[in-house]
Amino acid sequence: MDIKETVIALSESYGASGSENGTAELAVKMLGEYCCDAQIRNGNVVGSFGEYKEGAPLLLIDAHLDQIGMIVSYITDDGFIKVGNLGGLDRRLLPAQQVVIHGKERIKGVICSVPPHLSSGESAVQKIDDIAIDTGMSKEELESIVSLGDSITFDVKCKELLGNRITGGALDDRCGIASILYALELLEGAKLRYNVKVLFSAQEELGERGAKIGAYEINPDEAIAVDVSFGYTVSETEHKCGHLGKGAMIGISPSLSREVSDGLIECAQRENIPYQLEIMNGLTSTNADRFSVNREGAKACTLSIPLRYMHTPVEVIDIEDVKLTGKLLASYIREAE
Repeated sequence: MDIKETVIALSESYGASGSENGTAELAVKMLGEYCCDAQIRNGNVVGSFGEYKEGAPLLLIDAHLDQIGMIVSYITDDGFIKVGNLGGLDRRLLPAQQVVIHGKERIKGVICSVPPHLSSGESAVQKIDDIAIDTGMSKEELESIVSLGDSITFDVKCKELLGNRITGGALDDRCGIASILYALELLEGAKLRYNVKVLFSAQEELGERGAKIGAYEINPDEAIAVDVSFGYTVSETEHKCGHLGKGAMIGISPSLSREVSDGLIECAQRENIPYQLEIMNGLTSTNADRFSVNREGAKACTLSIPLRYMHTPVEVIDIEDVKLTGKLLASYIREAE
């Protein structure tokens, strides 16, 4: 597989939290190349990889499908769309952004922005209730196409930067999906020490809802949530971030299984796979929080891909980190020779 093309295709698919159908349909098609039973269940994409091995522990590997966005809450008499947020939007950057409203057909729009000439010179962050979208259409025209509750996403395409880096929207967590698919490709025909289930989960940005129902059905012994975490820039606290191009960040936290964390570290060292550590002092704010308390509990861990400018239309990753994450996953799952 071409990892960069896979990441871009997934990133440019539409799937705001609660409306992930477009991304799910693409993801289930991709997963079907490796899992003959790949299907969409309750919004999640699930599949079984490899032959069932009696007595082997069940490992769940997960990445989430959904992206942040907005929801249509009201259409004003003069034709502006008012919105609510889906997930943790960074409201500082919303004015003047281009968006797509997913109604009966897709409509382009822009988020209203007051010119500096007409402002008081202050740049206070707007409340979500103050945000409005201009499509150029009247209320009557909009109401024939747009319904209350329709989802809205940023209108953005991926662009290649220098080296192996790309920028775009929804790289959180479509790059995690790509890394899992790459791991499955590396594992084709290999002997596995686990029975493996794959979950591409819905509604992570709304409180890990898809992960909760997916884990309950699968009931794994171990689970690894592949997500993104903060990539270092000059304005960040360096020890709290990962560096782009230096591999996956292995999670260490009191809410995670130190056994799995150490196993991933040992695997990376044995196979000479670059890695970083992500130290957390409580919950992880990822699907691993759901996996660790599912039913009787599961040994859960996180693998995070460093990402800059999270929850914006210009997220940045290094494709090498996606590749290294998939390579580490595959090495951990493969039966030791």
